[in-house]
Amino acid sequence: DVSSPKHGKVDPDNMPHVGGNMWAGGTGGRDTAGLGGKGGPYRLDAGHRVYQVSEAEKDAVPEEVKRAAREMGEKAFKRRLKEIQMSEYDASTYERFSGAVRRQVQSLRIILDNLQ
Repeated sequence: DVSSPKHGKVDPDNMPHVGGNMWAGGTGGRDTAGLGGKGGPYRLDAGHRVYQVSEAEKDAVPEEVKRAAREMGEKAFKRRLKEIQMSEYDASTYERFSGAVRRQVQSLRIILDNLQ
């Protein structure tokens, strides 16, 4: 069961963590920042294969946990914008322009990675 969202512990060795309720950047777990899990406050990619929990499990997360996770994610987003000296307007403008070329940038990254 989910209880309350949190960032989670950071693994200094960046080992892949699947499931559980402890590690930041894990996949398929609960309550912590990561990918493919449920009840976490925000997405956090540590570069590992993503294991996805089912939509039914995600839908079963209580509303108060979803609300707390959204609030925590919003605070983290605003804190990050402040760190990089960016306003919410700047962020939405950046996202609009970035989204328009996202596919092309990804293709270019693949080409450059293969050239290396």
